[in-house]
Amino acid sequence: MTDDRLAELEARLSRVEDERAIERIIASYGPLVDAGEAEAAAALWAADGAYDVEGWPMRSRADVAAMVASDAHRGLIDRGCAHFLGPAVVTVHGDEATAVCESLVVKRRDDGYTVWRAAANHFRLNRIDGRWQITHRTTRTLDGRAEARRLLSDGIAGRLS
Repeated sequence: MTDDRLAELEARLSRVEDERAIERIIASYGPLVDAGEAEAAAALWAADGAYDVEGWPMRSRADVAAMVASDAHRGLIDRGCAHFLGPAVVTVHGDEATAVCESLVVKRRDDGYTVWRAAANHFRLNRIDGRWQITHRTTRTLDGRAEARRLLSDGIAGRLS
């Protein structure tokens, strides 16, 4: 095997490992918030990472932890719910990445479960201190508005916007 071929294979493997690590971060969010694990969920974000969900701006890891620990969120999980983030499309640009997925929040009712919210999610991530961390997540309800569709398009295209 030539040195060039070996370097190419190493680069491809590194990209796949980065994509897989980011997919794991995104897939971890739902189980962590549904378990009420505020600190573990917040640790997915950079210390100064942002989460903008429908006009509720969180501007730090501490803000994300506070949201998960809030009475409103505790009430939601205590009544029964599931946050499901679908498969993510990840694009790595060196030590920066973008990812996109759709998500559902389902809530328990007396006769089963109902979809409470369907949303578009656009993530920006950076490799910080050797691990991937969310630097910005934007979530918008899939209610027909152009902004949610733009998040999906930007993510599929791998745009860091």
